[in-house]
Amino acid sequence: MPVEIEAKMKVNDLGSIRAKLQACGAEPLSTVLETNTFFDTENRTLLARDHGLRLRHIRDSKTQGESAIITFKGPRLQGALKTREERELTVGKAKDAMALLESLGFSRILSFQKRRESWKLEGCQIELDELPHLGSFVEIEGPNEKIIFDLRQRLGLNDKPLISAGYIALMMAHLQERGINDRVVMFPTSPAKGS
Repeated sequence: MPVEIEAKMKVNDLGSIRAKLQACGAEPLSTVLETNTFFDTENRTLLARDHGLRLRHIRDSKTQGESAIITFKGPRLQGALKTREERELTVGKAKDAMALLESLGFSRILSFQKRRESWKLEGCQIELDELPHLGSFVEIEGPNEKIIFDLRQRLGLNDKPLISAGYIALMMAHLQERGINDRVVMFPTSPAKGS
């Protein structure tokens, strides 16, 4: 069973983290704009079982190439870090994948954009994320908790609280707290495209 183990922290400045990654010799992988669309059944059976179903539409900032990935996430497992079963399937077109999921009885719950810069260091993938309304985050995903905690310390992030909630939960809470009914959240300068 493929398992995702990650540490997520909210930060004020991605520039300082980027500089630390460069100083540590991290390898830059990509810079993308994502549109993440989450699905559930009408009676929210996935949420009730702590499962997640997401369609991620990705546009590479340099090449403008596009890809789409369907992700299933299982319930959270015991541990200090966010750990869940994760299965991914690359699909041809986000629009066709969305139509397929809707044909299978899944409804769109929430769509939001995310700017993501990916780096690789010491067997870990480090994501520098920026989301509308929520701000900036760093995610460190790796093979085990020890390696992730060690890298978190090297990057000077030990003082940042670990966030166990996924971006969908953070975004939904933000919208509900402010009485915002919009379920499509985009950056102000980026038109919705693909999904």
